[in-house]
Amino acid sequence: MSRKKAVCILSGGMDSSLSSYIAKKEDGYDIIAVHFNYGQRTEKRELEAFRNICEDLDIKEKYEIDIPFFTQIGASALTDKTIEVPTQGVKPGVPITYVPFRNGIFLSIATAIAEKEEAEAIFIGVVEEDSSGYPDCTDSFIEKMTSAINQGTKESTKIKIKTPLVKLMKRDIVKRALELKVPLEHTWSCYKEEEEACGVCDSCRLRLNGFKEANAIDPIPYKD
Repeated sequence: MSRKKAVCILSGGMDSSLSSYIAKKEDGYDIIAVHFNYGQRTEKRELEAFRNICEDLDIKEKYEIDIPFFTQIGASALTDKTIEVPTQGVKPGVPITYVPFRNGIFLSIATAIAEKEEAEAIFIGVVEEDSSGYPDCTDSFIEKMTSAINQGTKESTKIKIKTPLVKLMKRDIVKRALELKVPLEHTWSCYKEEEEACGVCDSCRLRLNGFKEANAIDPIPYKD
C-alpha cells in the first residue's frame, strides 16, 4: 500500500521548516520538498538551509527550482538591490520586502509537482497572525488558491493546501519547533545577510521576539 505524499514548500526558514516537520512527524506524509531560488538577497544561505533540513528529515525527493523573473519584476527589497531592506521595525501595511504574488506563484509550481507526483497535500508555512503583513499569507488567500488549483487540474487530482502555522504567534512557532526537535540552528530567516543575521530586518525582529517570548535562545549567529 502506497503512503500518502505531500509537497512541502521549504525555504529553509523557521516557519517552513516547522511546517515540514509537522507534515512528516505529526501527519505522517512522505515529503517531496520544493525550494525556490528567486534572486533573493540570501539565496545561497537559504539553499544551504534547505539542504540541511532535507538531510535532517531524511527527505529523498526534492526539487530546487530557479525563478529568475522575480528580479526582472523587482518592486521588492528582497529581489531589487537598489531598494534598501527596512531596519526600523515592523510597521503597519504591506512592507517593501513583499515580493509581488510570490506565494501564489510558489503554490502554482508546487501544484504542478503535486499533480505529477500524485501528492494529496501541499504544506506552506505562512503565518497570518504574527507576520510582516503580506497579503499572500492569509487564510482567505489560501482558501481561494485551493479552489483555483483544484479547478485547474485533472478531475482525479485532489489537493489540500495545509497551513499548520497560519494562526500561530511566533512564540508558539518557536515552542512547537523545540517540541518537535526542529534543528533551528540549520534554519535561516534574515532578509539581508548570509554569514551572521542582521538582527534588525523585519524577519529577524519577528524571529528574535518569538524566541524571547518563548524564553528560548536562538541558536543562529547574529551581528553584534
